[in-house]
Amino acid sequence: MNVQQLEYVIAVDNFRHFAKAAEVCRVTQPTLSMMIQKLEEELDVKIFDRSKHPVEPTPIGTQVIEQARISLKHFKQIKEVVENEQNIVRGSFKLGIIPTIASYLVPVLLHKHDTGYSEIDLTLKESTTGNLINELQHGTLDGGVLAGPLNHPGLAEFPVYYEKFYAYVSPLDDTYKEKEIDLEKIDINAVWLLENEHCLRGQIERLCKLKRTSSAGSSAHTVRYESGSIDTLINVVDYNPGFTIIPEMHAMGLNEDKQENLRVFKNLNAVREVSLVVSKDYVRKTMLNIILEIIRSSVPKSMQNPELKAYVVDL
Repeated sequence: MNVQQLEYVIAVDNFRHFAKAAEVCRVTQPTLSMMIQKLEEELDVKIFDRSKHPVEPTPIGTQVIEQARISLKHFKQIKEVVENEQNIVRGSFKLGIIPTIASYLVPVLLHKHDTGYSEIDLTLKESTTGNLINELQHGTLDGGVLAGPLNHPGLAEFPVYYEKFYAYVSPLDDTYKEKEIDLEKIDINAVWLLENEHCLRGQIERLCKLKRTSSAGSSAHTVRYESGSIDTLINVVDYNPGFTIIPEMHAMGLNEDKQENLRVFKNLNAVREVSLVVSKDYVRKTMLNIILEIIRSSVPKSMQNPELKAYVVDL
C-alpha cells in the first residue's frame, strides 16, 4: 500500500469514473486501474463495484475510502508542519464560500489576491454550508467562509465580520412608505425567501419569529417562490408586493435606484457572523493567518467590531 494508490482510490470515489479519475491524476486509465486492483488484492477486498454505472464503492470500500482520506490528509500535514515552522508560505489553498456571501466577496478576494498574495495558489469554490462542511471534514477543502456560529466539534471558526440585515421592500407593497419595518407586525408569508438549503433562510426565519399562515384577509402573496439567489429575490420584489431580507454587504452593492428600496428594522440590532472555518487539525497556521488577512482586507472595518457578536442570530 502506498500514497499513490490512496490518491487513485479517492479520485475514483470523487468522480465515480475511472477514466476521469485517471485524467485528473495524470496517468493512463490502465495504470490507475492496475494500481487500485493491486491494493484490492493486498487488502483482499473489492473497493469498487465495477458492474455499476457510475462505479460505486462497496460497503467495505466506503470504509476503506474514508480511512484513505484521513490517512492522506495526515500524510500531507507532515510537510505542512515543517513549512509552517519555517514560516514558508507557498502552495495552494482551496477556499469554499457559501452563495449568500460569494457574490460580493469573491470579486474583491480575487483582486486582493492578484495584487498582493500571488505566491499563494488560491482556488475558490461556491457551495452550500452542508456541502462545504462535508468537504472540510474530508480534507478536499482547506477552509470555508461560512455564516455561524456552527459549533461543529471537528471545525475551528475564526470570526471575520458581522453584517446587519436589511429589508428590501417592493414599491408595490403597503409597507413601502414606512421608514422602518416592524417585524412584530409582518406576516412571514409576505417575505420572499431563499431555498431551505441556505443557512441565511434559517436566520431570517428566526429573525422574524413568525410562522407561515394562510389566514383569510392576509395581504401576503399567494404564489410561493423560493430562490437560491438573493439577486433573483430582489428582482422578484421589484415587480411583486412583499419584501425580502438581505445581508449588509449585499445591500451595499446595490445600485442607487435599488438602494431606495432598502429599509432598516425597528428596534433590531441583529447581525450574522461570518467566519473563516477550517478543520481543527489544520496545521498551516501561517497560511491561515494570510487568508484571514485577505478576507479582512476585503471587508469594511466597521463590520469587524467584535462587540457585534452579542447580536448574532443563530443558524
